[in-house]
Amino acid sequence: MQNDKFGIIANYYSEHYDEIKAFIAKNTLYALETEDIVQNVFVRLLSSNKMITPLTMPSLVFTVARNLIFDYWRHRKTVEEYEHYVVSRTGEASDALSVYSAVEINELLEKGIARLSGSQREIYRLNISEGLQVSEISERLSLPYKSVEHRLGSARKEIRNYMRRMLA
Repeated sequence: MQNDKFGIIANYYSEHYDEIKAFIAKNTLYALETEDIVQNVFVRLLSSNKMITPLTMPSLVFTVARNLIFDYWRHRKTVEEYEHYVVSRTGEASDALSVYSAVEINELLEKGIARLSGSQREIYRLNISEGLQVSEISERLSLPYKSVEHRLGSARKEIRNYMRRMLA
């Protein structure tokens, strides 16, 4: 059954790669990330638990592609808002010294994470570093779902406030 799923996905990928790439390129205005998005479409399909047949494959591919395109544009909007914020705060668009480096921000983030309680820190790291969802963290740590959800929410709020204070 699993091999059938992989075979269907592999065949669809080889036969329709150019078509999907063109669809994504058109909707992302030919961004450099187009090929990455195409790859992510098929990675998501390979890791999904959905029933995949040759009949359902086209709609699944284009639904996942559309969702990844939305994610791309949301990310772009956030980056542009941040760039606008930096420019409005500093008055200069290209002053590299006025913007924190990624290393400095990462160091601040690590200091903020160190301030969390032990369980909050562990849950936050599993969510951020490993990309686990609340349900997956709940299963891994054998904790109630709501407890994990509450601790993750508290940790996020605390980190957000800490980073806001430190970057102000």
